[in-house]
Amino acid sequence: MVAINVHEAKAHLSECLSRVEAGETVIIARCNEPIAKLVPVGPDETGKKRRPIGLAKGMGHVLPAFFEPMSEEELAQWYEVLPTDPPHSGD
Repeated sequence: MVAINVHEAKAHLSECLSRVEAGETVIIARCNEPIAKLVPVGPDETGKKRRPIGLAKGMGHVLPAFFEPMSEEELAQWYEVLPTDPPHSGD
């Protein structure tokens, strides 16, 4: 832990923040009287909530028919070139 006065904190704010990012606590004092403490922000204090892995496990199902080959008709629809599609070059 390091203690600095307000004037020094103003002049070297970037250095103070680097020390805090490294895990150090910085005490800011006025006339040698501590008035504030700079500490690193914890992961739960950032306002972002972490979602647990596997949150939706078991909620969705893929039917076996999904893995079956497409019929000729479905393939034709899949590869159909619509009038709004740009023409393919080099085909």
